[in-house]
Amino acid sequence: MEPSSGRPVDYQISVTVIEARQLIGLNMDPMVCVEIGDDKKYTSMKESTNCPYYNEYFVFDFHVPPDVMYDKILKLSVIHSKNLLRSGTLVGSFKLDVGTIYSNPEHQFYHKWALLSDPEDISAGCKGYIKCDVTVVAKGDTIKTPHKVNESDEDDIEGNLLIPEGVPAERQWARYYLKIYRAEGLPRMNTSIMANVKKAFIGENKDLVDPYVQVLFAGQKGKTSVQKSCYEPIWNEQIVFTEMFPPLCKRMKIQIRDSDKVNDVAIGTHFLDLRNISNDGDKGFLPTLGPAWVNMYGSTRTYSLMDEYQELNEGLGEGVSFRARLLVSLGVEILDPSSPEITSSTDVQLEGTATGKVEEFFLFGSFLEATMIDRKIGDKPINFELTIGYYGNEIDGDEEMDDDGDLTSVATTPPMKPVITDRNYFHLPYFERKPCIYIKSWWQDQRRRLYNANIIDNVADKLEDGLNDVQEIIKTEKTYPERRLRGVLEELSQGCSQFLALANKDQNQSGRTKLDRERLKLCMAETEGIGQQAKTMRTQVKKSTVRDKIKLAQNFLTKLRFLADEPQHSVPDVFIWMISNGKRIAYARIPGKKGFGPAGWTVQSKIEIYLWLGLTKQRKDYLNGLPNGFEENKLSKGPGMPCSPPISLTYMMKQIFQLRVHMYQARSLFAADSTGLSDPFARVFFSTQSQVTEVLAETLCPTWDQLMVFENVELFGEATELRDDPPIIVIEIYDQDTVGKAEFMGRTFAKPVVKMADEHYGPPRFPPQLEYYQIYRGNCTAGEMLAAFELLQIGPNGKADLPPIDGPTDLERGPILPVPLGIRPVLSKYRIEVLFWGLRDLKRVNLAQVDRPRVDIECAGKGVQSSLIANYKKNPNFGTLVKWFEVDLPENELLHPPLNIRVVDCRAFGRYTLVGSNAVSSLRKFIYRAADKQANNWTTTEEIVVCSDAVVKVEDDDKGSMLDWWSKYFVSIETLTEILKSQEAALSDSEDKDDMDITDGDIKPDEPPVKAKRGKGKKKKTIDPFEKKKQKLDELKVYPKELESEYDNFEDWLHSFNLFRGKGGDDEDQSGSDEDRIVGKFKGSMCMYKVSDDMPRDMSFDSNMGMFQNIPHNDPINILVRIYVIRATDLHPADINGKADPYIAIKLGKTEIKDKENYISKQLNPLFGKSFDVEATFPMDSTLTVSIYDWDLVGTDDLIGETKLDLENRFYSKHRATCGLTNSYAIHGYNVWRDPMKPTQILAKLCKDGKLDGPHYGPTGRVKVENRVFMAPTEIEDENGLKRQTDEHLALTVLKHWEEIPKVGCKLVPEHVETRPLLHPDKPGIEQGRIEMWVDIFPKDMTAPGPALDISPRRPKKFELRVIVWNTDEVVLEDDDIFTGEKSSDIFVRGWLKGQQEDKQDTDVHYHSITGEGNFNWRFVYPIDYLMAEEKIVISKKESMFAWDETEYKIPARLNLQVWDADHFSADDFLGAIELDLNRFPRGAKTAKQCTLEMVTNQGEMPSISIFKQKRIKGWWPFVARNEDDEFELTGKVEAELHLLTGEEAERSPVGEGRNEPDPMEKPNRPDIALLWFLIPFKAAKHLICDQYRWLTIKIVSVLLLLAILGLFLYNMPGYMVKKMLGA
Repeated sequence: MEPSSGRPVDYQISVTVIEARQLIGLNMDPMVCVEIGDDKKYTSMKESTNCPYYNEYFVFDFHVPPDVMYDKILKLSVIHSKNLLRSGTLVGSFKLDVGTIYSNPEHQFYHKWALLSDPEDISAGCKGYIKCDVTVVAKGDTIKTPHKVNESDEDDIEGNLLIPEGVPAERQWARYYLKIYRAEGLPRMNTSIMANVKKAFIGENKDLVDPYVQVLFAGQKGKTSVQKSCYEPIWNEQIVFTEMFPPLCKRMKIQIRDSDKVNDVAIGTHFLDLRNISNDGDKGFLPTLGPAWVNMYGSTRTYSLMDEYQELNEGLGEGVSFRARLLVSLGVEILDPSSPEITSSTDVQLEGTATGKVEEFFLFGSFLEATMIDRKIGDKPINFELTIGYYGNEIDGDEEMDDDGDLTSVATTPPMKPVITDRNYFHLPYFERKPCIYIKSWWQDQRRRLYNANIIDNVADKLEDGLNDVQEIIKTEKTYPERRLRGVLEELSQGCSQFLALANKDQNQSGRTKLDRERLKLCMAETEGIGQQAKTMRTQVKKSTVRDKIKLAQNFLTKLRFLADEPQHSVPDVFIWMISNGKRIAYARIPGKKGFGPAGWTVQSKIEIYLWLGLTKQRKDYLNGLPNGFEENKLSKGPGMPCSPPISLTYMMKQIFQLRVHMYQARSLFAADSTGLSDPFARVFFSTQSQVTEVLAETLCPTWDQLMVFENVELFGEATELRDDPPIIVIEIYDQDTVGKAEFMGRTFAKPVVKMADEHYGPPRFPPQLEYYQIYRGNCTAGEMLAAFELLQIGPNGKADLPPIDGPTDLERGPILPVPLGIRPVLSKYRIEVLFWGLRDLKRVNLAQVDRPRVDIECAGKGVQSSLIANYKKNPNFGTLVKWFEVDLPENELLHPPLNIRVVDCRAFGRYTLVGSNAVSSLRKFIYRAADKQANNWTTTEEIVVCSDAVVKVEDDDKGSMLDWWSKYFVSIETLTEILKSQEAALSDSEDKDDMDITDGDIKPDEPPVKAKRGKGKKKKTIDPFEKKKQKLDELKVYPKELESEYDNFEDWLHSFNLFRGKGGDDEDQSGSDEDRIVGKFKGSMCMYKVSDDMPRDMSFDSNMGMFQNIPHNDPINILVRIYVIRATDLHPADINGKADPYIAIKLGKTEIKDKENYISKQLNPLFGKSFDVEATFPMDSTLTVSIYDWDLVGTDDLIGETKLDLENRFYSKHRATCGLTNSYAIHGYNVWRDPMKPTQILAKLCKDGKLDGPHYGPTGRVKVENRVFMAPTEIEDENGLKRQTDEHLALTVLKHWEEIPKVGCKLVPEHVETRPLLHPDKPGIEQGRIEMWVDIFPKDMTAPGPALDISPRRPKKFELRVIVWNTDEVVLEDDDIFTGEKSSDIFVRGWLKGQQEDKQDTDVHYHSITGEGNFNWRFVYPIDYLMAEEKIVISKKESMFAWDETEYKIPARLNLQVWDADHFSADDFLGAIELDLNRFPRGAKTAKQCTLEMVTNQGEMPSISIFKQKRIKGWWPFVARNEDDEFELTGKVEAELHLLTGEEAERSPVGEGRNEPDPMEKPNRPDIALLWFLIPFKAAKHLICDQYRWLTIKIVSVLLLLAILGLFLYNMPGYMVKKMLGA
């Protein structure tokens, strides 16, 4: 996943949300929100369920640079009860970045469960799961979808979590502490013009930058405070992110920004890759960093108002200069959910020594040469500037003097006028005097990091070079690649042990951060491991295993490169700038570690430079690495001054050489002209000289065959050094245009082979071999060049000592020297025969139709022309089929020049226009190799019995009526998934077994009989495991891709060559532009052979046809094409609602069929099940286009995608792709034979065409072809069940094993279904969905085929599900009685089938159940439409009031039962629920006691049953709900009876819902509650007085009595007293 440059690319991200499970919360209405970046899309809302089923598909299209794409976050969240008014509450969310998906195999996660969590509530744990598919497709990626399967494999959520390989399933919360201390070296910025105005008025000149740091991580954003007006801001703050660990987001983006009132600008950006600063091994460590400085690079430091390189500061593309450095550190702590609250302040302090001691560094550079300076800038004086960080920046910065009077730096060379090299380039005259520059700078001393990285890089470089060598040896078919590979591995293990030795020595701990220590441990462990493995691998390298071992060694290479990438920077990169007249023109960036920058487009100049970087105190060694033989020139200073470094070097020693460049040819160059060809010439530069080859007109494969001699090349330095490390030769290829400047087509570099004067010119080094050099144009390859280079020293005797140049004398080419004999390849005479078949799909040229085309074939200067096509419209085939020409070609096949095919249109008045051209770069596959004598050893007389196939008979009578084409299709798809699974398993096994040797399984080619048998044995074994489970049906072959990709595009004798025209596209969209340049196809073939061979002539040899015997004639032929379209999957949504209304359109020649009336509403996975018959004529109608359109009520219908099939190649192919062979022969039933020719007729025809002996049918079911014998049964049943004799089974057996027949055998196409990607012309290379289909082709001159197979989709079968709820028990009691305080519940049961909530049915209420028992005797009735094969219920309903038509949904058959507590005034309370999957649910318990929670929690172990098999079942099932701790708890039990009837049975015995007629249920026997209403007050009073408040009552009564007595006393007292007083 290289983040390439900042060019935008097309991306398509598709997300399918299938369902959610185990959502936390009771009776919720969930919907899922899918969010990528700022785009949000929502699923529909499902009512009152914790496990909603959506199956909705979303597509997001982006056009952004890869870096931006990979950092985007995909967020899936579940929202509860969102509607127009309220935004809904978040249940939980899941985040991962797009880069993680893209780096997963196949760029996708398929049917995986995303674990939801709530970032607000860390201690809560899992909030539920969403099952989804996520795929990211960039332009040109192919998607492999695992085949759609039935959902029978029970979902193991834990085993299929959506996380990349190697991430643990249980992720914990963690806090990421990013501490930001300070920054330095910010560029001077005068952000606003106001600043200058301010300065003029107020006279103050403050620092004009207000920096702050912004951090983005996992979709969260954090900022520091803004430090006003400050170039050296000090923040000392920390930003804390809370996120799961390990995070599924790879990079943290740290950006220094300049705060501004209008808009903030990025000053510099740094990406922190978490994989670099952590390790998940067993000795691994959490992400940790620093405190360390990170360097940021971006646009130039000079400030301009409109900065055109602003995006470099955003982190896109490679920065061109240093921007700033920032001191940061990162720590991670895993949170303990029990005590999550650890508050942390945002202020932090830095410990002093952590970043290392500041040392003075010294950078010294010497320019050895500067050549290839572009003509445009050649007239101004030029100088070079060196910068490291913010030191040495002369134009933007200020010079400072050092204390000791020594300039801190001389960062630029003195300006110099360039001198002319040739028409296009200049050079600077640095001959013996080389300018020097040096810079002093101060950085923290972290050289250790550089050393480690450099050593590992060196080891990796060596390994890479070695591997490239081995690849080259294999490619050029030299001998013994395994020896070289052993050497490479030997070097690798030595390099690793060296690194360990060095790293062990260095154990001082000062200035080390935790990451340094951990990384050192990691590097040591890894390199040790690699060294060990390399050692053991070395012993296992054999000729047969070289390729596998190279793959493993490549893995080592990526691992080493990863280790060498140091996340904590130390010294910034060095930049070299070329300055012309005070203006910056071009740059090169050299990392503190060595590296080689990318080859840019036009080089402004090429310099050779020597750089030394080290501590000042070690600087005495800085000149040691230069080529020897120089004197230093210093700035003269007064006496007693310390010595300063030299400002230039003068070389005393000078060697004179002659360079010979042997340019032989180039191939597959870039098309630079509008014709699609180029007029190439090459320009070769060496030192200060350059030369040009001749221009060859109109070709992409020039053969220059030219020797160029560079005389008197002066090179400075010691001879021995030059021999080991000669300067580089640059070769550039240009396209010559009649007007204007030549156009650049590509560049390559080479090193010459050097011969000193005293060496002998002879093997092994001389004469040099021609080699292929890859040509680059920008970052893309643009062809290859075949050449050799030698650099010969001219000794004291002058040129007399040089080896003579002996070219072939016969070539009269004037002053141009051909490549000399020892180097040029050895030629021999070849004959090339060309089969001209026809031209197809030619587009217009300059607006005129092509009418009379002709094909010219050219190879190595010779060629042949086809006959003229008189009228392209009427018949685009050629009249004369075969022509030939003879040509001299190299013996070595790798050096063969390409063959050029050009199509011209002959216009009136003898004018020709070029239509298009194609260069066949490799002729290897067209070389005719005479049949070896060994290969004919099959003609021995012994008979070889190959095999016997038994024909499968389906004996299952009750199923017999149900079998149709779809049963066969579904069984085949199951087989396909099994095979894919076993292949994956085998793959992962073989990866584990990589270290073991894999040679023993190879079958040697020279024992064919055994091979046949052994192959058979193997086949049987693979199919065994799943044969047992499945019913024996005849299967067809389901190809997960196009049929032609399986059969090499059906180019067994007829090849298609695309014709190109127009300029090549630039590397922005290499693949796309090639598509647009295709202007047609040439169909034909070649055959080449050495002329000397006495060709074996057959008796029937037709000399006109040459090597192309037995090919059919190309006259027009009428055919009937029958297209079967089964279904389409994953279509790109075309309507606003995220769905589409697809229908099929078919186009062949002039015939167009649009099946518009049969569109399928709102479906992205439509089942079509249709066949179409089209008549056509080859060769006019050879391309069939099947498209899927989206039906729209208003406006035109949009194209979703289309696929094109080449019918002609299928028709003429030896693989017989006209009509697939079924697995067995039957004359009736679902597996009827479709071909008008019976197997016996086909076999007879094949034998006649191949001149084979046979077929001879023997008695007892034997048939013999050549010397192969096949066995098979010979009886067949007709419709009435009568048996009769037939040879068809025998013939079919032979056809199925046709590839085993000697000489002419090849695999014949079986009965099949192919899966073709749908593409859209506007979005080239991105799949818009897939279509499953097959095509039968029948010639009209044969018997007419039978009627088409009926593959119309199965209609769902009508069923009625009756559910009787008898009783409930142990239901939790929810209500407290107001008066009595008793616990009770008013129970009722609600039931519905998944997806049909609106048809939910409720029982009546059982009031006031005190024990949790309820009696109902209530019947629910659900009519359903059910598809047996797919185990789904089909529902048709309108999506909304405004929908035009009904939409069909397929939903798993699941019954939901819930128990509720009825309330009169408030909402009813939900108590518990159970969901039964009607295809597999636990068998109900016999009694309420045996019914436990286990039946729900571990369903896997329980015996399960299917209502579709059992038809009737009664039992007890548990109701469950989740308590506060998210645990399941039992909230009740229900006794129910499920009864399934077919539609007819239900009509015969109807029943009523509830307890209604017909067949009413009896009333339940509930405790009598009729008098309850009257009795309740008394009951309540009794309860209050007697039970609850007894003592209180007694107390109150006694107090009342006392009060009464008192009252009476007071009442009677006065009267009494009066009585007494009056003495009455």
